[in-house]
Amino acid sequence: MAVQSKLMEAAINCSCQEYLHPWTSSCASGSAGIILSALPYSLRTYTMVYLLALLLRRRIPTLQDLKRTIIGILKSSAFLTTNTFGVNFFICLMRLLLGRFYFWTIAYIPAFIASFVALLVERPERRTSLTLYVANVSTESLWKMLEARGIVRSIPNGQVLVLGCSVTALLYMYRLGIHKTKLKDSAFKALQLLIGKEEEGPIESSTAAVTTQSSLEQPLNFRKISAYVKIYTHLLSIKHSSCPHRKGCSSHVLMGGLKPFIGGVGAQVGLKLLLNLRNILKLKLDWRKQIFNKQNLSLGLALGSFSLSYKLISCALRHICGYDSAFFAIPAGLLGSIGLLHFPNTTIALYVMWRTLHLLYNWGREEGVLPKVPHFVIILYSACTALIFHSAIVEPKSLRSSYYKFGSDISGERICRFNVSPFDAYGFGTQSQAESVIKKLKIDLSRKLPKIPLVV
Repeated sequence: MAVQSKLMEAAINCSCQEYLHPWTSSCASGSAGIILSALPYSLRTYTMVYLLALLLRRRIPTLQDLKRTIIGILKSSAFLTTNTFGVNFFICLMRLLLGRFYFWTIAYIPAFIASFVALLVERPERRTSLTLYVANVSTESLWKMLEARGIVRSIPNGQVLVLGCSVTALLYMYRLGIHKTKLKDSAFKALQLLIGKEEEGPIESSTAAVTTQSSLEQPLNFRKISAYVKIYTHLLSIKHSSCPHRKGCSSHVLMGGLKPFIGGVGAQVGLKLLLNLRNILKLKLDWRKQIFNKQNLSLGLALGSFSLSYKLISCALRHICGYDSAFFAIPAGLLGSIGLLHFPNTTIALYVMWRTLHLLYNWGREEGVLPKVPHFVIILYSACTALIFHSAIVEPKSLRSSYYKFGSDISGERICRFNVSPFDAYGFGTQSQAESVIKKLKIDLSRKLPKIPLVV
């Protein structure tokens, strides 16, 4: 008990110099150094992002486009820099005002304030997409924290279940047709590519409930090839009057599985080629290992089997019930999600989940079912980003490794140099977690000082 008491006292009375910037006694110099490190990194990052977005428009940019791009780069860079240095600044400020550290002032509350201020700098049209992105990362971190405490437990392929339910909700809204009037979002364009425009809502009422099919009145002579051709044509032409597609159900289902399969394989191979562009130019690419392997079929199999199953079940329900309904998207989507087991991906699942929740919330607001929360996007962004910073500092093993590396790079290798050993008193093994992550990422700490230390 005495040892624990001493550890807690050390954590509370730890100075911000000992914790954040041991190379300088000045909090102002510590924060200014982060600005000088984060600004060039932010400018490089957003220059690439905005130029890529400009190229994807596939047209010659006008002077107005170039002006918007430059302003966008500057605003987004200012946002990211403010968010990065603001955390350091508010940690020092709160330590100065309160005279000591508390668990929530080590990172979370300062990061919340810094994130709130930073998002006000960013362009309003980008705030939602940024919020959905950090919500994705923070949800994964929060789950790992709860799992480490034994509060929750992961289940096999749980991410596929999350993705399946999210996509099913999107499909239901897509079949209702509310994306045409109330919820215009790029997520529905992605659904249109996956399952086709023919399955798009709203559903038109059908007066007839007759199945269209070719005639097989004459007896078939199975000794002739023509009999099999007639059966094949007959199967392809069967179509219920309530089915929204023009071709027969068989063609609709088969082509619905084939097109996404080809697209998924093409996307995965194309990404591999892009990531290995340097090796291709040097003629050092191992084509058999990188391109011609079964792993490159996983995305295509997931998309193809999902689309095929969804359309098969939808058509079957229309034939059985004699009418079409948006509710058919629910069983069709859930059962079709079994195909997503070919490509389990936590990042995609969480992103789609948050995108779906955002659309459901907007739909609820439009219908007057849910209240409008002022500044909801900014508050959610601040809460999620604060959790990410808290993870990076207090429980780094719960944060995605790539994001810890991003935080280290943009801060000029400062996060990985923070002295977090006093906070071991809270029982999370903070210092050992940080050392483990740094070792895993192979971050070089041979230099005593970070980039642009501004030693005063």
